Amino acid sequence: MSLVKRIFLWLLGAFYLFAGVMHFWRPAFYMQIMPPYLPAHRMLVEFSGVAEFALGLVMLGLGVQIPRLRRWAAWGIIALLVAVFPANVYAAQNDIGGAGIWSWVRLPFQAVFIWWAWIYTRPDPSD
Repeated sequence: MSLVKRIFLWLLGAFYLFAGVMHFWRPAFYMQIMPPYLPAHRMLVEFSGVAEFALGLVMLGLGVQIPRLRRWAAWGIIALLVAVFPANVYAAQNDIGGAGIWSWVRLPFQAVFIWWAWIYTRPDPSD
């Protein structure tokens, strides 16, 4: 794996570790962006926090050493990004968090984050 790709792998893993921790450090923010049609908001916030933390940990640790596990974790990140997209849309529609236009600008970046994770679903020639 090239140095650049390895650096972005570490950044990806660190990003999801941090995001997972934030679900427990600032749960009120995540609770308010949950669409009302979803049940068990607290459980879903905690589940997504654990998932983000675990996936980030795998990307940083075992995923560096075990390429197959890294690919599965990358697919997990993609699935998680798709699953949380409705909450991001709900937050933008209702200006939750007071971010205004930035909530809408953030939505297309979900595709960038999906692409970033997708890179690590592909076998690397050096694996």
